Amino acid sequence: MTDLAGRSVRIPARVERILLGEGRLLPALAILEPGDPSARLAGMMGDFEQLDAAGYAQWRERFPKLDAVPRVGRSQAGSFSDERALQLRPQVAIFGLGGGHGPGERDREALARLEAAGVAVVFVDFRHDPLGNTPRSIRVLGQVLGQSERAAAFNAYWQQQLQRVRQRLAERKPAAPTVFLESRVGLMSECCDTMVGMMGRLLDAAGGRNVARGLLPGEQGMLNPELLLARQPAVYIGTAIGSVPQTPQQQRQQQASQRIVLGAGATPEMARASLRGSLRRPLISPLQAVQQGRAHAIWHHFYNSPFNVVAVQAMAQWLHPDLFADLDPRQTLQEMYRRFQPIALRGEYWISVEP
Repeated sequence: MTDLAGRSVRIPARVERILLGEGRLLPALAILEPGDPSARLAGMMGDFEQLDAAGYAQWRERFPKLDAVPRVGRSQAGSFSDERALQLRPQVAIFGLGGGHGPGERDREALARLEAAGVAVVFVDFRHDPLGNTPRSIRVLGQVLGQSERAAAFNAYWQQQLQRVRQRLAERKPAAPTVFLESRVGLMSECCDTMVGMMGRLLDAAGGRNVARGLLPGEQGMLNPELLLARQPAVYIGTAIGSVPQTPQQQRQQQASQRIVLGAGATPEMARASLRGSLRRPLISPLQAVQQGRAHAIWHHFYNSPFNVVAVQAMAQWLHPDLFADLDPRQTLQEMYRRFQPIALRGEYWISVEP
């Protein structure tokens, strides 16, 4: 088979021991694994519980064995231990294209050691070209797990939901409102972290005009707040990295930060209150979009998720409310969970400052 890095890979006929180069690839794996997706895990990175503690808690509640799966690193690519990985004797290692929170295709030394030990290394991508590579990645995972029919079913539904936005935008050609997409709200005290890649690509597909387009050298970077005040984007969207606290320490951290709470276990009231709090920051509150109620937030982890089409639908409704009044992104996500996930959908994943 050919993976997302364009590499030809030979996969065992029966795969029973998988190494996950990013823990947050578990929901993608579960799309193709109708039973217990943790049953085949020989090891995984620790980014899931560190970066999305509430989401991981829901998975651990359903599959308590997840805690016993050996970790081969924390949440940074540099923490990956190929020595530990080899000790776990995986047949297949699944990594994200471009690295990020696990080894990437340029980590040649680690890849060479794994392949020399007979491990088939496969790359997928939900991050760098999400709308181009999500169906391809699901197809690859379906081949790895011997579940090509489930992969085709998911891809058919995913494509159908994306086409509902793409086709209408192509036919009606509405003017694209300018948008400031603030990335990882509350992670840093300064303003204004943003993206043109990753979540920025989903914004483009939703019919928005990213004010950072053409101003950043790469996929993400910082904008000068004075530029935002001068240009006054029509819409503000912040990405939420806050989650429902699972420990007293996390509760203190959440209270001390200005992070927006979305994701597993979050309620609309909790999410809206945290969004309103974040919008009171001195460099954000003067924006006309904030003052006039055109401010929204979306779960940051959609940037690396096979459910990214739901973010496209949610943003399309914010940007073109009349054109997409009949869309129901919540129903889309609910259906994806019902058909392709072993856990129930519990939580809010996007919110607006005004109901």
